[in-house]
Amino acid sequence: MIHPTTMGILGPHQHINARDQREQFALVLFDLLWDRYRSRVSYVAEYERIIEEAGAKFVNDHIAFRTLATNEPSTGIASLSRIFEALGFRPRGVYYFPDKHLNAIHYQHRNPRFPKLFISELKTWELGSEVRDAISDTFGTHRDPISDETLARIASVHRIREEQQTMLMQTILSHFHDVPWAPASREAISTVHEASQYAAWVLAHGYNVNHFTSLVNSHGVEQLDSIEKTIDVLRSTGVPMKKEIEGKPGSKLRQSATEAVVIDIEVRDGNQLVTVPWTYAYFELAERNDIVDPETSKMTRFEGFLGPQATNLFEMTRRG
Repeated sequence: MIHPTTMGILGPHQHINARDQREQFALVLFDLLWDRYRSRVSYVAEYERIIEEAGAKFVNDHIAFRTLATNEPSTGIASLSRIFEALGFRPRGVYYFPDKHLNAIHYQHRNPRFPKLFISELKTWELGSEVRDAISDTFGTHRDPISDETLARIASVHRIREEQQTMLMQTILSHFHDVPWAPASREAISTVHEASQYAAWVLAHGYNVNHFTSLVNSHGVEQLDSIEKTIDVLRSTGVPMKKEIEGKPGSKLRQSATEAVVIDIEVRDGNQLVTVPWTYAYFELAERNDIVDPETSKMTRFEGFLGPQATNLFEMTRRG
């Protein structure tokens, strides 16, 4: 199987001890997704340098993905979640963002050291007809969904040979890295952006990772032991940060992020393919605090998400 360490990839998931081959497969997948994301989001290297010099530890709190929900073809959260469920993840929280026409589900693994997953979808039927038509025209070239046979192989990855595991990993990576439809037209992506920057983002980037997240609690050194201190250090090195922190001091979840980087995407302009700059991804920081578990009455760290905070973070990919 492809392994990040053999490729010189030093991802944030290698400190997690896999308990079986399926867990190991998932961790390799996360580090390979991280490698693509890291190569595009330049601010990550500065964060890594700060962590290394401080002797701190980087733990990935969660990975976020975006999708568009349509019936023809059938797309949305399930386009991605079935892969992760085959790898042992289970849904833990459901979130609604009516003003943005979004739903989201967060998933957790039975191994508590695994990152959480936050997968959202935009309900396209709530948008205007012109926008729906632009999305429909693009989605007319949507590739076939991942097959039941592939999902079965993921779920039983421990039973297949190493070379088959490598081929399976390449199939899954392509599902995330390759935009699953022909490039949208310049006109279509502009029309969609006016109604929903989120929907335009998905047309531009497909199912690529939207962001990874540092768990500030894991840093373990005094100079980086709060979200404020971490932001201040990043800013001091020239990393552009979100102006506000989401969540008050002492609240169960506090979040911030770098600004989103801009990368070139392919769009159709008449009969030609051209590249245009488009916002891609940001690097997020999360600080989690303790709450009283309603089932056990014991103090435990809050592991969920908060709708209003996520709403504001969705806006980090808005084009200026």
